[in-house]
Amino acid sequence: MTKVDARDFQTSETDDRGRIYLGTEYANKRVTVAVVEVESDHPDEDELAAAYREASESADELAEEWDEASDEAWNELDE
Repeated sequence: MTKVDARDFQTSETDDRGRIYLGTEYANKRVTVAVVEVESDHPDEDELAAAYREASESADELAEEWDEASDEAWNELDE
């Protein structure tokens, strides 16, 4: 069995099917790979929920400001 030095570890991205290209030096050899960490390039559910809440609150604030501006504009037209 070929041992791999810890300094040879590298971070690789997978293709759309979750595969990683190891290189020709591993051709026709049995390779055992350990996944140490997985990072997603998509936001997690908590991040999405927080962003949705923030957007919703901003929309509510804008709607209130618009109502006030609209009321002021109508009142000036009525005078």
